Amino acid sequence: MRSMAVVAVAALGMTACQNSPQMDEKPAAGNASSEVKIAYVEVDSIMTQYNFCKDYQKILEKRGTNIQNALAAQEQNLQAAAQNFQNKVNNNGFSSRQEAESQQAAIQRQQEQYLASRDRLANELQSETAKFNEALHDSLEHFIAKYIKDKKYTYILTKQGDNMLYADPALDITKEVVAGLNKAYKGKPAAEEKKEVKKEEKKEEKK
Repeated sequence: MRSMAVVAVAALGMTACQNSPQMDEKPAAGNASSEVKIAYVEVDSIMTQYNFCKDYQKILEKRGTNIQNALAAQEQNLQAAAQNFQNKVNNNGFSSRQEAESQQAAIQRQQEQYLASRDRLANELQSETAKFNEALHDSLEHFIAKYIKDKKYTYILTKQGDNMLYADPALDITKEVVAGLNKAYKGKPAAEEKKEVKKEEKKEEKK
C-alpha cells in the first residue's frame, strides 16, 4: 500500500509561493539570490511519521487482509464443490444426467460469483487507496499553503530516494512539516473507516 500512497506526496512536486517571480519577469539586479528560498521534504519520512498515513495504512492493510480471507474462503468452498462433483462422477453417484448437469451448473454459478467478488473487492480496495492518496495530497497541500506564508519559501521540493543528485541537509524541513501535519491532524480516520470495514466483513460472511 505504501508504494501507491507515496505517489500522493511526490505529486506535490514543487510548491511555489504566491509572490515568486514569473518566468517572464526579470528580478531586480543585485538581489536575485535573496528572492529565491528553497527547501525540501523527505517523502519516506512523511509516509512513516505522519500519523494520518500510519492510521490509514493500517486501515488499508486490514481491508486487504479481510479481502484475502474472504476470497480464500470462497475459493475453498468452490474447490470443495468441484471435488465433490468429480467424486460423484467417478462413483456414479448421480441418479440421472439431469442431476449431474444441475450440480455442474450450480458450480459454474458459484465460480462466477467468486470471480465477480474478486473483481469487486479489488476495485473497492483500489478506490479506497485512491481516496487515501487524494486525502493525503489535500492535507499536505493545505498545510504547505499556510506554512509558506510565514516561511516565505519560493519552492518546496519533495525528495524521494535518489531523485535529487544532491540536497543540502540545511534545506531539509521534513521535521517541521511532519510536526505541523501531526499537530493539525485531529485524529484517526478510523471512525468512518471501521464502520465500512465491519459492514464489508458482514457482507462477505453472508455470502
